[in-house]
Amino acid sequence: MSNRNEKTVPTLGFLTVVEHTPGGLFGGLLVLNLAGRPLEFHCTAPVKANRAQEILYGPTLKPYLYGEQIGGALIAKLKSPTLAICTDSEHVLSLRDHADVPVVLVPPSSSDALTASEVSSSYQTDATQVAVAPPHIRSFQLGSYEVAVSSQHEADCQLLADIWQQRSVELDLNEPFTRIREAIEEAHGVGK
Repeated sequence: MSNRNEKTVPTLGFLTVVEHTPGGLFGGLLVLNLAGRPLEFHCTAPVKANRAQEILYGPTLKPYLYGEQIGGALIAKLKSPTLAICTDSEHVLSLRDHADVPVVLVPPSSSDALTASEVSSSYQTDATQVAVAPPHIRSFQLGSYEVAVSSQHEADCQLLADIWQQRSVELDLNEPFTRIREAIEEAHGVGK
């Protein structure tokens, strides 16, 4: 009976992508139960676009790399179904076109801004890029967080609101991204 319950525990996925100079892009996916305990962690090998891809994909390169390549590879490894995938990168929102669950952008709050000591100087993140919602994303209030979804999946706003209300989700939605970045740094031996 406990095995059956473990498989049906409600979970949230947290996915971020960091850039390691010169190694490329690394993705990490942390699955937490609603108490904030980790159930799964997966990270990718470095992903780097070649010059031909940069030219051919143009402005769609980052959504392709972040959402389809990195995000797709990470969710394919999941053993636990998630209620939603939270991300701190706008480019990961393109994952929703390939996922069965909502993908929600959680921009960092000003009080949660990363310090240099939290992220190695060789890693960069575009987590702070969304200050004002561009037209291709739909912002809304989710609990105490201002979040966003792809405007192509605007119905996810209500789906996420229902999940939060039914499950009484009270997790800090910014903190798991720090854990992921630190785990990626550890896994890839940066700073050692």
